[in-house]
Amino acid sequence: MQQLQGKVAVITGGGSGLGRELALCCAARGMKLVLGDVDEKGMQETLRLVEAQTPGTESATMRLDVSKLEQLQALAELCTSRFGAAHVLFNNAGVSVGGAAWENTVDDWEWVMGVNLYGVVWGVKTFTPMMIAQGEGHIVNTASAAGWVNGPNMSVYNVTKHSVVALSETLALDLRDAGANVGVTCLCPAFFPTGIHESARNRPADKGDTVELSETALKRAELTKAAIQKGKIQASDIAEMTVKAVEEDQFYVFPHRKIKQLIGLRAQAAADEKTVFDSMNP
Repeated sequence: MQQLQGKVAVITGGGSGLGRELALCCAARGMKLVLGDVDEKGMQETLRLVEAQTPGTESATMRLDVSKLEQLQALAELCTSRFGAAHVLFNNAGVSVGGAAWENTVDDWEWVMGVNLYGVVWGVKTFTPMMIAQGEGHIVNTASAAGWVNGPNMSVYNVTKHSVVALSETLALDLRDAGANVGVTCLCPAFFPTGIHESARNRPADKGDTVELSETALKRAELTKAAIQKGKIQASDIAEMTVKAVEEDQFYVFPHRKIKQLIGLRAQAAADEKTVFDSMNP
């Protein structure tokens, strides 16, 4: 979708982090914004920043729990009633929880799977038919480097991100079979400064039972937090790369080039069939 001026961008997780930066990038291109997030204050702050950068940007917001199909459907109805269309969907909302694979609670799995995986699934299910019917559109799914290479202490997160990669690739193939003029982009960043390590602040009370982290897991969590905070590529850079990928109809986006090298090493480990590939010690 080369021309974004006047088009409608729908961004889940639009109240902070990458979602906020995507909103700023889209507004700078003259797009209208529809933001969804459980963080209503965060969305208002995003709109304040958008107005300061690109005055007069048309926008709408909705408190949104992406794990609920009916709420994604309500978001689509908001797009239609307010702007008449939805042209670019950024399935961006994401959360994380640590812990050893056998220790994570049912609530851990249901919360992270609900946001990271079902949030994308329901976005695809709801908005793809709209885009096919209107004759144009583009869907961006925020996966992760963790959708390709796995580290310890992140089983739930890793599972969801591998699933998002699989869903994105299959969606693109299905759309090609259907002859639809709808593009797909699969975004796979590694660590960059964002608040995902603090995502428990938005964890719902009915999914509050979580794992008590072991000493090893706590150390892993601190290393992850440090890596996120020290990331050399900023969220604004990744947002710009992503919106350019929409304009150029680019499928894969790897902001951190080292990840492709790790994917190659993982493929070699699979070819050797001897031991698990450790992305932390390749």
